[in-house]
Amino acid sequence: MTKHSKQIRKEFIEGLSRISHFWGYPKGVGAVFAVLYLAPNPLSLDELVQHSGLTKGAVSTNVRWLARMGLVRRVTRLGDRKDYYAAETDFYKSIRAILGERQNREFDQAIQSVRETLEKLQAAKGSMDEAERKFLLERVQALQDFFDAIDSLSRAAARLDNLGVNTIQNILKILK
Repeated sequence: MTKHSKQIRKEFIEGLSRISHFWGYPKGVGAVFAVLYLAPNPLSLDELVQHSGLTKGAVSTNVRWLARMGLVRRVTRLGDRKDYYAAETDFYKSIRAILGERQNREFDQAIQSVRETLEKLQAAKGSMDEAERKFLLERVQALQDFFDAIDSLSRAAARLDNLGVNTIQNILKILK
């Protein structure tokens, strides 16, 4: 690997780390995915540590999270006791996995708490400072609208999934 190639890889890993952090995930999640995405072959935890600069514990935690999300898959090699990992390169499948996380019970509870806060603010008319109530109502409503959009996107992805990948690819070709 040339010095220039190493620098490009390093910048890509840093970029995905920042994207991961922006979306509220640990930077290590982005770093591990980036290393695996650029790897031509599956990598072991030790190799991921070497390429990412993270600790083995951090790599292990981030790999488990990525695997749960469907962004990384475990690969075994005959006669080798180590687990190896490869990045998911089918982005449609990755998006489905991320949107599938929307079905997570904890996420549903978080959405429910926003909905309940919104209802309480709507019912609080006259029992609190009106300017403060309107401000809070506007903020919480914006968050609720965002969650509603995520719900719609998740349902649309599920419907598209029922159509099948070939149908979706044909539709995308037409749209281009």
